[in-house]
Amino acid sequence: MTIQRMDNVLIVVDDLDAAIAFFVELGMELEGRAPIEGRWAEQAGRVIGLNGVRQEVAMLRIPGGVGGIELAMFHTPKAISTEPKDAPANTLGIRRVMFVVDDIEDVIARLRPHGAELVGTLEQYEGSYRLCYVRGPEGIIVGLAQQLG
Repeated sequence: MTIQRMDNVLIVVDDLDAAIAFFVELGMELEGRAPIEGRWAEQAGRVIGLNGVRQEVAMLRIPGGVGGIELAMFHTPKAISTEPKDAPANTLGIRRVMFVVDDIEDVIARLRPHGAELVGTLEQYEGSYRLCYVRGPEGIIVGLAQQLG
């Protein structure tokens, strides 16, 4: 048996609107947004091992591609933080999501009004890529890569 595909990565946020706006500006498409309550919330709670789950989720997809980002804002139980909000890139756990973009400087400029800041500097890796990390809402780190040539 083999893996068929990676479907999505979950990011838990406090401000769902800000996180959606950030990823839409990056170029993702909002596929849907809905509250998770009632019977489905009970089932979802059993899957994730939490009782009394009430949340709102948003699914974002890469246009024309597979895979995406699931954003979740928990009303109950409240989300908890286990690390500093702006944890550095070497903190254990999932640290970033990486996207290949057409024009890295344009993407950085468009994300700045949504709170994005460079984590380090924009660098060129040999003659193949321009790379950087940006930190967006909720301290989310997004890697950006622009292929050269």
